[in-house]
Amino acid sequence: MNEFINKKVIFQDLGRKDYRETWDYQEQLFADIVAIKVQNRQQEPAKQQVTKNYLLFVEHPHVYTLGKSGKAENLLLDAEGLKKYGASYYPINRGGDITYHGPGQLVGYPILDLDNFFTDIHRYLRYLEEAVIATLGDYGIDAGRIDGLTGVWLDHLHQKNPRKICALGVKSSRWVTMHGFAFNVNADLSYFEHIVPCGIRDKAVTSMHVELGRPIDEWEVKERLKRHLARLFEMELEDLI
Repeated sequence: MNEFINKKVIFQDLGRKDYRETWDYQEQLFADIVAIKVQNRQQEPAKQQVTKNYLLFVEHPHVYTLGKSGKAENLLLDAEGLKKYGASYYPINRGGDITYHGPGQLVGYPILDLDNFFTDIHRYLRYLEEAVIATLGDYGIDAGRIDGLTGVWLDHLHQKNPRKICALGVKSSRWVTMHGFAFNVNADLSYFEHIVPCGIRDKAVTSMHVELGRPIDEWEVKERLKRHLARLFEMELEDLI
């Protein structure tokens, strides 16, 4: 085994945290990993450092974020509207279009050096989706993918009423990832009415509590999702002390 391969992933549950603060934190972790990789290229093998990996779970106050390939007009609120609904707005550097984050939504930010796992962004995205699909399956919810669309969907086979339950948007540079997924557990879906979610006009959005007709234990969902991510990526999760 290559001594520079590190499958240990530091896990941190940030609780409820401001989007901007979390973004800055991600950027710092991301930059630190990239800096080590750049430095390693200039060092002899014996002096190279092992890169770290992180998995952050967080819940944000109401916020809309627009990916670099998105269209600003997919946000249907002006400044006054944002103020009325107590929401903030950020154009950011991930892929994808516009999405919403808020209470009751589990947001995951894997900040991984994919050189420690596999260098395949398509596979990376599919594994994130698969972990959510498996978690939903634990609750008896049949979920899957729709060709040409990222994220996790319900009624993905017959598509009579397809609805997204988890959105994805990531950034990768030098095989280091940031941003991630937004998984609706007990989310207030009314906030999605103020955007064209992910730029898709003809498909709905849903949440676990809507599908199951009851509030969902968010701690339990986190634990199940962590186990599925660890299994798929062959991670060794370690809680940040």
